[in-house]
Amino acid sequence: MPLSDMLLIAAHALVGAATAGLLGELVLRMLKCCSIAASLMVVAAVAVAAMLSGTLTVCWAMFLSAHDLTVVTLVVAMASVISLGTALILGRRVVGSCRALVVAARNFGEGGAFTAPEGAAPAEIAALSGELATTCRRLAESRERERALEASRRELVAWISHDLRTPLAGLRAMSEALEDGVVADPARYHRRIREEVDRLNTMVGDLFELSRIHAGTLVLTLARISADDLIGEALECVVPLARENGVRLVSNQVNAVPVEADAREMTRVLVNLLANAIRHTPADGTVAVVAERRSDTVILSVSDGCGGIPEADLPRVFDAGWRGTEARTPPAGGGLGLAIVRGIVKAHAGRVEAGNIPGGCRFEVVLSAAPARQIAPTRATAAVMAPPKPRPR
Repeated sequence: MPLSDMLLIAAHALVGAATAGLLGELVLRMLKCCSIAASLMVVAAVAVAAMLSGTLTVCWAMFLSAHDLTVVTLVVAMASVISLGTALILGRRVVGSCRALVVAARNFGEGGAFTAPEGAAPAEIAALSGELATTCRRLAESRERERALEASRRELVAWISHDLRTPLAGLRAMSEALEDGVVADPARYHRRIREEVDRLNTMVGDLFELSRIHAGTLVLTLARISADDLIGEALECVVPLARENGVRLVSNQVNAVPVEADAREMTRVLVNLLANAIRHTPADGTVAVVAERRSDTVILSVSDGCGGIPEADLPRVFDAGWRGTEARTPPAGGGLGLAIVRGIVKAHAGRVEAGNIPGGCRFEVVLSAAPARQIAPTRATAAVMAPPKPRPR
């Protein structure tokens, strides 16, 4: 067949198919808000019409006989029936999957639980169903965390209210006794008032620190510092408390490992852990502090002789306001020390863990080890490393 005839046939077929495609585009624009099944039917119809119009145009241009034209038309008609039927089945399947997904989403909005539709579904709808199931699970976990946090807040408010009421009642009673002049030893009352005021000041400071941690406004000034320096400063702060309670402090296994930390905040972490351990260790007991490096982390641990924490209470020891059993109720403070410890350690991108050991428990603070410091060349080394100067000619 000459090239000119082939080009002529291609041009006639293109004109017929393009006409059908334009009509299909207009129909799709009018049906853009209709069902997916209708759109699939239109697409199938456009494909069949484009093939039919192109074929008929070519046949007319080639002057085929009436018999041949009828045969071609019947063949194309049968193909169009099969195509439209297939499109209808596919459309009904997609519409059914969409309706099942809509029902599942409606149930999720009403009851808060999403159940993926059963049966086979197109890949895109199955992926959407999986994403909705994942989102539902995350929302359920978020609601559970919110309920736990709200319960913790209520407990914290109740405990703090009780702790504030007790020293305030004592201050009022002592001030009234001093005002009425019925006190035989006013100096002793003055000391008690100062102690209660210090206790209130400590509680208010802990609340302020905890609020900064929860609000994300805790600003850290990171610096390279040795773990033994941190532990040394913390031990100096708790020596009077240990002497008062008759508890021995042991720090034989403290290695000089460097960490990147805020010295002030990390010292507060260690002081809180040490003070908590001292208060819950009986007289003549031992509180041990250890600093060691494991792989690329630094472990700061404090071990006491409290007798252990019930396994059921271990997950809650770092909750704000939690105190556990009566035997572990501190004589002062609002039960915020360990919550502050966890917040500060998290701000350092570390973690704190609690576990039982024979006769007591151990709290471990895990921090990232400081990277190796590059030693700057000394003046003598620099002189050796510098290239020789050219001699004057």
